[in-house]
Amino acid sequence: MSHHPHLPDALRWIIAILRKHRIPFQVTGGLAAHFYGSQRPINDIDIDVPEEAISAVVPDVQQYRVFGPARYEDGAWDVFLMTLEYRGQLIDIGGAEGTRIRDGKTSKWTPVHCDLLTANEKQLFGTIVPVVDPHDLIAYKEMLTGEHQQEDIAAVKKYLRQESSQ
Repeated sequence: MSHHPHLPDALRWIIAILRKHRIPFQVTGGLAAHFYGSQRPINDIDIDVPEEAISAVVPDVQQYRVFGPARYEDGAWDVFLMTLEYRGQLIDIGGAEGTRIRDGKTSKWTPVHCDLLTANEKQLFGTIVPVVDPHDLIAYKEMLTGEHQQEDIAAVKKYLRQESSQ
């Protein structure tokens, strides 16, 4: 797996802040897909938290903020978001509720199912972190277009097949 050299530090840094504030969270996106076997390079750290909790961490991350917390909308996403850059590593902290994806197949805006209680505890870089449920990860990645999404989906589906055969 290739990733930014400071990804492990950045992950430990942001998790320590979230835990200090007792904020429930889960790792999602490409980093979560990596847990389930995806081999592609990891660009950023994606973390879901309750929307109202994002403002609680702002004082601790002030100097690293590059966006938000604010509503972010592009062609694919509509999400309450704060983006940080820690030692060159991007971290996206998104609201767990009210996030929508524009389905690449139908062009319809679709709510993303996000339940922080169904996250799986996984070990990453020596830190135990809650990672998005593989079914939820597949569900939202199937709405997005792009080769890396397909790569992630294939890996997660393979992981689920192996889990069910054990």
